[in-house]
Parts: sequence; structure tokens; C-alpha cells
Amino acid sequence: MPRWKELPEELDPQVREFTGQLRRLVEHSGLSPAAVADRTGYSKTSWERYLHGRLLAPQGAVLALAEVTGADAGHLLTLWELAERAWSRSEMRRDATMESIQVAQARFALGEYAPDPDRVPAASPSEPPSPPPPSPPSAVSPSSASSPSHASPAGRTADPGARQLRRQLRRERMTVWVAGAAGVLLVAVGLLLLALNPSGGGGKKAAAATAPAASAPQSPPPSAPPALPAGVRCTGADCAGKDPNRMGCSGQNAVSPSRGAAGAMRIEVRYSKVCAAAWARVTGAAPGEQITVGADGHSATARTGQGGDGYTPMVTVSGDPAKVTACRTTAAGLRHCAQPAAAKSPATP
Repeated sequence: MPRWKELPEELDPQVREFTGQLRRLVEHSGLSPAAVADRTGYSKTSWERYLHGRLLAPQGAVLALAEVTGADAGHLLTLWELAERAWSRSEMRRDATMESIQVAQARFALGEYAPDPDRVPAASPSEPPSPPPPSPPSAVSPSSASSPSHASPAGRTADPGARQLRRQLRRERMTVWVAGAAGVLLVAVGLLLLALNPSGGGGKKAAAATAPAASAPQSPPPSAPPALPAGVRCTGADCAGKDPNRMGCSGQNAVSPSRGAAGAMRIEVRYSKVCAAAWARVTGAAPGEQITVGADGHSATARTGQGGDGYTPMVTVSGDPAKVTACRTTAAGLRHCAQPAAAKSPATP
């Protein structure tokens, strides 16, 4: 029986539950991780990452494990869909945190968090110079050291540069306030003059200009865009070229209308109705293989990663999702494409 390490504390509860289920299936089957790797077509290193919560197992690996252990593939895929959605949310939170840290570091480096003493404006000639700090006493008794009235001269003396900066800020705020008050006064005077001369030529011209506009039929206001479910960040043309996981289009918001397989490799078309977009996903392939998705005359490509898994950016789908094409091309030029039917697609040169 394998002995598992504790899962990371920061792991999402849904990902933790799914990983625990994978561990129980491996334990009940009596297989070692190496045997599971041999029977599923995924490497031992990949399975160690899946079973220790360092990487979410792809759908192809989940289906292969269900077949090896005799588990219900439908129930296992339901847990996997929820875990995939939670994993995507965690990645977005990590990205947002890293962006905030980088922005804070950049601002600190540019000196936005602390005023540069060299940039403090010089004191105006009308202001008296700050008095010099008194010289410290030669000796301080214990009673005077503990009394607030006998504090150190350095603690009582304010920074001259900071005082000058505060004065400059007060003058700028006063200038803005006076300019705003003058603008409001000018607008009030203009409105008063128009009210006192309603029969003038200008008033008649204005009334004649506004009469046709008032009688013309008003066009209906534009309809508001449809509300998207929680977590979904795009729909239609806004999703083109974007990551389906980051936009919230994957997981429970997506289905696979077309699939294909070649050995341990699995390729599928992932379609999201709420996002009106599709993408291609490949698992169990060799690293660096090309993945292509096409729909309505548009296409997107990507390459598999070091683990042999990968997916393309999204393309917009306005028609039947079964007509979306998804193909994987090997380094030797062989292509395997997903098909709406259950039969595997033949390899084409």
C-alpha cells in the first residue's frame, strides 16, 4: 500500500477531495505508482505530481485510471470538473497577487511611498527660517529622562523639509479650491442672465432648435448585455484568443462534442455555450506537438507542454459546435483529429 505525504495546506478543498479520491483508487487497486504509470500511459513523475497535489491530473489521465481500476468514469469526471474549476480560480488569485506585489515593488522603487528629500521645494523668502535645534544637555538625570517634558531635542524638532512640503500641499489645495469656486460663480452668473432675458433673440433661436428634437420620436435605449454566470469573464467575440481557464469558460461550463484518440493520446473539442467559444485540448501526447482548433473561418494554435498536455486559446463559435475541428500534429507530420462520432479519427500524413 503506498504511503502518501500530507497534501499542501493551501490546496483548494475541491482539489483536495479529488486528489484524495485518486489516492484511494490507487490504494484499492493494489498497484504501485510505477505500475499505474505503465498501464495508463502517463509517466511515473506525472503521477507523483498528480497524487501529491502539485499538479491537477488531465482528463486523459483520469479516464485511463478509471479504466485500469474499474472505477465509474462518470462520477470521477464530475469530481475532476469541479477540481479543474477550483484550480483555475486559484491560478487567477495567484496571478492577481503577484501583479499586486510587482506593482508595489515598482512604486517603491520609483519613490512613490516616500517623498524624496532632494525634491522638497525651497522655502519662500517671506517665510522665516526654522530655528536651529537647541544643543543637547551635557547630562540627563534619571527623573528628567523619564519625564515627557524633558524629551530629547531631536524628538521635539520636526524635519524642516517635511514642514515645507506640508505648506506647499496646503497652498496647492487652496489654489484648486479658489479656481473651482470661481468656475461655479461664472456658471451661476450665466444662468441668471439667461433667466432675466427669456424673450431675447438667443432664447427664440434656442426654442426653435429644440422644438424639432422634442417632437421627433425617440429611439429605444440599447439593450443591456446579458448577465454572465459567476466566474465567467467573456462571451462571443470577447473570448477570441483568450485562455478558457482564466476566462471561466472551462470546467462545468464546457462540454466535449468531439473526441479522438491515438494510443495514450486524447484530443477533444471543448465547447462552452455560455461563452459561445471553443478550444482544442490534448492529453498524453509528446512534448512540443502542435494543437489546432478551427471554427467559422477562424483558428488558434498551441503546443503541448513538457508533460504532453496542452490546450489552445478560444475561437468564437456561432453555429453547430460539432463542426468545430480540433487536430494534433506530431513532429513527423501525422495528424489526428477529433470527430463527433465515437470512432477514432485515422492518422493522416
